[in-house]
Amino acid sequence: MAIAVTLDDVLHERRMTLTELAERVDITLANLSILKTGKARAIRFTTLEAICAALDCQPGDILRFEPAATDE
Repeated sequence: MAIAVTLDDVLHERRMTLTELAERVDITLANLSILKTGKARAIRFTTLEAICAALDCQPGDILRFEPAATDE
């Protein structure tokens, strides 16, 4: 996948658990786990906004574009 989710890194930096973030954002732990593992196919802007507010970060801190390698 071209979009990598680095939520684990930000959680570690903030010394916050996934459970604590789920409670602050009011999202189920299961849905947050799907996002964290990169298995989510979409995220609502309101959810992204709530996560960024809870972690005091920017969307680019938890999402990163990784272009696919091409054969030359």
